[in-house]
Amino acid sequence: MTESDGGSSIVRRWQLAAALKDLRERAGLTQDQAVERLHGGGGKWSTSKLSRVENREHGIRPREVEQLLDLYGVSDPVEREQLLTLAARARERDWRYTYGPDLSMPLRTVVSLEADVIAIRQFEIMVVPGLLQTTDYTRALIEATSPVTLSPIEVDRRVALRMTRQHILRKERPPTIHVILDEGVLRRVVGNRSIMRDQLRKLVDLASEPPLTLQVLPFGRGAGPGFNGPFTLLTLPEPTPDVLYGESGPSGMVFIEDQERVRTYTLWHGMLTQLALSRGESLEMLGEMATSFE
Repeated sequence: MTESDGGSSIVRRWQLAAALKDLRERAGLTQDQAVERLHGGGGKWSTSKLSRVENREHGIRPREVEQLLDLYGVSDPVEREQLLTLAARARERDWRYTYGPDLSMPLRTVVSLEADVIAIRQFEIMVVPGLLQTTDYTRALIEATSPVTLSPIEVDRRVALRMTRQHILRKERPPTIHVILDEGVLRRVVGNRSIMRDQLRKLVDLASEPPLTLQVLPFGRGAGPGFNGPFTLLTLPEPTPDVLYGESGPSGMVFIEDQERVRTYTLWHGMLTQLALSRGESLEMLGEMATSFE
């Protein structure tokens, strides 16, 4: 997977790359032919550069997009404006750039994808997903997993980052989210009992209405597909295909775009949906667990 540059949007860059490749092919040009014709119009073009742009490995400036649109015979003003706006927005740096020092490249990729995601499907066996955490739960988790390496200021910044990421839940059109939690997530005390009570209450509040669907997989239902580890499926705007990511041990995250593997995990999520408690039963269990921590 190609990672983001600074605070730029991966999804917008992918959309732009796919659109430009489609326009070249519709114009009946190979990459070599396109570059040969571009040499007379200024700019530093090469076949390798155009290939990297189309393969989402290299950003492109709005002026360069204009050159390609002229070459490919795109005269419709609406289509040109849409693609030029997409090119400009793909280079924007937003709130993520503020947290640059705290964002590893894998996390930067996740945050960039979340900014444009349409749907999230997730299975978690260890902790409450970051988008659903309370501030106290986040702080306790960060302090527990990095007890020596982070200063109090660094902890504060990471907590603020995670809380800021949750803005996608408050968008006018938030993504649909379907999370399946193993029962162990509810029983593992992070911080203290008071923190766990408030965290479970927040889950009840969030899951009581769209966009969140939350299910619990109780111990009594046994094992199921996906128990090799937690995973997340992201549905992105067309023409970008779904993306899968999961934990890869201490080194961080692994991203998978291979559509066969993505389909396998999509099937697994569907099977886990059937194995887990219903939405209503899950809310009831969450409420009972919250009460048990009082």
